[in-house]
Amino acid sequence: MLDGHRLVDVHVHAARLPTLKPAWVDWAHHFGDRALLERIYDACGSVRPAELSATFDEEGVDVALLFTEYSPRATGIQPVEDVLPIIAADPDRFRLVANVNPHLHFPIAEEVERQLDLGAVALKLHPVHAGFTANDRALYPAYEVCRARGVPVIVHCGTSTFPGARNSFADPLLLDDVLGDFPTMDVVLAHGGRGWWYDAAAFTALSRPNAWIDLSGLPPHRLREYYAAHNWARLTRRFLFGTDWPGVPGVAANARAVAALMPDQETTALVLAGNADRVFGLKA
Repeated sequence: MLDGHRLVDVHVHAARLPTLKPAWVDWAHHFGDRALLERIYDACGSVRPAELSATFDEEGVDVALLFTEYSPRATGIQPVEDVLPIIAADPDRFRLVANVNPHLHFPIAEEVERQLDLGAVALKLHPVHAGFTANDRALYPAYEVCRARGVPVIVHCGTSTFPGARNSFADPLLLDDVLGDFPTMDVVLAHGGRGWWYDAAAFTALSRPNAWIDLSGLPPHRLREYYAAHNWARLTRRFLFGTDWPGVPGVAANARAVAALMPDQETTALVLAGNADRVFGLKA
C-alpha cells in the first residue's frame, strides 16, 4: 500500500544482465538508481529475489508485473525462465508477463500457450525492438490464444533509443486493426505513444473500450502537456500506473506524482491499481 492506496506497477524489467546488450545496462544506470541496482544484482548479474521483493515492499508496491523480452536486434534476450525464480520467491507480489517474437517463435500460438501455462497474466509484444508491426498477420494466432483465454496484450507504443530499434513500428495506428478484429481482448499501449503519438494513443484509448494506456517511461509532470488536446477527466480513467523499472529513480515518488494529477480519489484508485486489477485479473 502507498498512502492508503493499493499500488500495482504494470511495467517492470528484472532481467539477468549477462543475456542483455551493454546498452540496456547503460540505460538502467542512467535513468535508475545505480546503488540500488548494485544491491539487487549479485556478482553474476542475476537478481537477488529477496532484495527485489524488499525494494518493492519499501516502495509500497503490492503487485509488480515482470516483463520478459526476445529482442536480439536491440536489447538482447530476457527469457521467461529467468524471472520464474523471482516470482516463486514472492508469488503474491510478482507476476509473469509473456513475450514472443514472430521472427524467433514458431508456431507462435504454441509458445504463447507455453508461457501462459507458466503463469503469465499478459502477453507483451515489442515491435520496436524486435522488428515487426503489431498488425502483422503472423501475430494473429497469438492474439487468438489471448482472446480465447481472456489474457490482455501489452504493445510497446513509444520511441526507443536503443541501437537497432525501429521507431516507425511504435505508431498506435498499427493497432487499429488488432483492436477491431479482437474487440473482447484488452490491449495496453505501453508508454502511451511516447515521442510523436500521444494524440493517437489518447484517441485510441478514448474510442476503443478495450484499449488502455500504460504510463511507464513518461515523466508525470509532463502528462498534462502530452495529452492537452484531450478530456483529462475521461482519459485518466484509461490509465495504468507503470514505471519501466529500473529506468526510474523511485516507484513511490513516481506514483505520488501521478496521483497528484488525478481529478479525484476514485480515479486515483483506478490508475494506481483498480484498472490493472481488472485488466490483468489480479486479486485485490
